[in-house]
Amino acid sequence: MQAPDYKQPWINSSWSDSIFILSPPFVALLVVALFPAEFKNSSAMPLAYWVVLIVMIDVAHVYSTLYRTYFNPLEFKKQQPVLVAIPIFCYIAGVILYAFDGLIFWRVLAYLAVYHFIRQQYGFMRIYSRNQNEGKFAKQIDTAVIYIATIYPLVYWHFTSKRNFNWFVDGDFVIFHSTGILSVSLVVYILIITAYITKEIVQYIKTRKLNLPKTLIILGTLLSWYFGIVYYNGDIAFTTLNVVSHGIPYMALIWVYERKRFDKTQSVTSRIIRVTFSRYGITVFIGLIIFFAYMEEGLWDGLVWKEHAAFFKPFAALPAITTTWLLTLLVPLLSLPQSTHYVLDGFIWKIKRSDNKLDFK
Repeated sequence: MQAPDYKQPWINSSWSDSIFILSPPFVALLVVALFPAEFKNSSAMPLAYWVVLIVMIDVAHVYSTLYRTYFNPLEFKKQQPVLVAIPIFCYIAGVILYAFDGLIFWRVLAYLAVYHFIRQQYGFMRIYSRNQNEGKFAKQIDTAVIYIATIYPLVYWHFTSKRNFNWFVDGDFVIFHSTGILSVSLVVYILIITAYITKEIVQYIKTRKLNLPKTLIILGTLLSWYFGIVYYNGDIAFTTLNVVSHGIPYMALIWVYERKRFDKTQSVTSRIIRVTFSRYGITVFIGLIIFFAYMEEGLWDGLVWKEHAAFFKPFAALPAITTTWLLTLLVPLLSLPQSTHYVLDGFIWKIKRSDNKLDFK
């Protein structure tokens, strides 16, 4: 039985955290498990499903960062050098990499994305651990388990037979073959998970306290990364578990944090923030970031990929760019929202000013 005086460290509330932050990996895994034939080895993603996953979640979550940065005059003023310099740096670095080798460009972007995805899970775990009075060793075990939950599947991806999916494009990960590394990493994986479970059991016996959201964020990470990469060897399964588990919680965190900050600083903010949080709420928030995502993906499809012309009809007449030097300038530009998001996200949640800390009750 839980200690009666223990208060769970929700970010917003038990119901909203459970639906939008904690449940996505479990829901995604349930969907995949209910339709094994469609997900396990399939690589042909239906257009409607692609639109939901890629446009409405994966790309849209990138643009939710605008509410945390460029849309907020207070935030922009505080971090102007960073907010201006990072897109410029990302574009110049992207052009240099693509000029050297297009595959190298996508490889660097893929590993940058992987780092971003891993750090998000660590970040959520730390947010949900913020009120726990644990010793240093116990915190180290939590850190180890959230990292091994993501790193072991990546090691498996890199050192086993070819997976039937990629992060961005074919060949973006460097693949090796080593049964020795796989065996050692599996042992480490099992030992760390065992250590975490043991620590949690001992702690519960002593205190009768169980940090439910932290436990669920760790369990969801373990399940979504293992089944998405190791167990299922299909692009649809990987994309579903990867995108849903990452994108929806990120958008929810942005919404909750910025809504709380608006309630405190609404007199000194931008019109778009006021319209979003005081008049039309979540409808404007979701609608705007999906609009930006549609525009970006439309430009990608019209100028580069030419894969979904039926959905991106306003962009279908655009000429396909095949000239190398034009692609060298264009591809890093079209990917700039993603690269900026990956790099910038490492700064915007580390602000030390007391008025910008994560203020979750």
